[in-house]
Amino acid sequence: MEKETRYAVLIDADNVAAKYTKYILDEVSNYGVVTYKRVYGDWTRPNLAGWKNMALDNAITPVQQYSYTTGKNATDSAMIIDAMDILYSHNVDGFCIVSSDSDFTRLAIRLRESGMHVIGMGEQKTPKPFSTACNAFKYLEILADEDIQSTVESEKLEKVELKSLETAIVRIITENANLRDEINIGELGSRLLNRYPDFDVRNYGYSKFSQFLKEFDGLSFRQEGSSILVSQKTSMTDLERIENTLAAIVRTNGSKGYNLGELKKQLCAKIPGFDVKSYGYSKFSKFVENLPSFKIRNNTVMITEN
Repeated sequence: MEKETRYAVLIDADNVAAKYTKYILDEVSNYGVVTYKRVYGDWTRPNLAGWKNMALDNAITPVQQYSYTTGKNATDSAMIIDAMDILYSHNVDGFCIVSSDSDFTRLAIRLRESGMHVIGMGEQKTPKPFSTACNAFKYLEILADEDIQSTVESEKLEKVELKSLETAIVRIITENANLRDEINIGELGSRLLNRYPDFDVRNYGYSKFSQFLKEFDGLSFRQEGSSILVSQKTSMTDLERIENTLAAIVRTNGSKGYNLGELKKQLCAKIPGFDVKSYGYSKFSKFVENLPSFKIRNNTVMITEN
């Protein structure tokens, strides 16, 4: 039987509203089982009264931390100390740090350095350094399905983010797929999350990654058994044009073949926008070698016999 992944959930009540409790615990349950549940704050303060019932109903241990000095957040220190104690107990495999405070950035980094899987959660006001320091970061408003931004602001932000994501997706495909190959949708999702820890399809109104990818017209999908393979729509058309152009150039020399360097010059003259980096290669020779119609001998490109 596969061992369950154990998580410690530590919540900063000073920076997180009690109404998010259910969404926090439900989300962590998608990753594993919660073995520590603690919420930190100064419970003598009336603004934390809403946490009382939430803590009781969800078996969360409230940790009292007095505010010794006005303007200083003692809760952060208590959470950090407890996190390190839990880390050295070796009783968990990961942490969920719930706060919108950038002060937990170094803690997230330190936990990851010790091999912990770190999930961060906070409101959309959370500073970027904290969200990117985690393995994954979830926005509480999205989990709770609340629209806190105006429609105009959301649309502007989404367009910018989608363009950035599209660029990253294309780069991942070209880096991790061969010329005629696709990349598994699961692998694509994992690599995208590694680059953007706060990426979540729910941020864009989708529940499935496959549906989200259909936002991009330049992607093509193919079902193979239970797997979905993703490729670029345009890359195959461009590739066929490039391959046909190369073949026509090489044939001008008959059976002698064509010098590799000269072939590249001729190709670039006929297709000015050609760049091997667009296909995941740094060298023209590697690009040609992976085309099934050609072989290279002594720096000479020849057409393979069928």
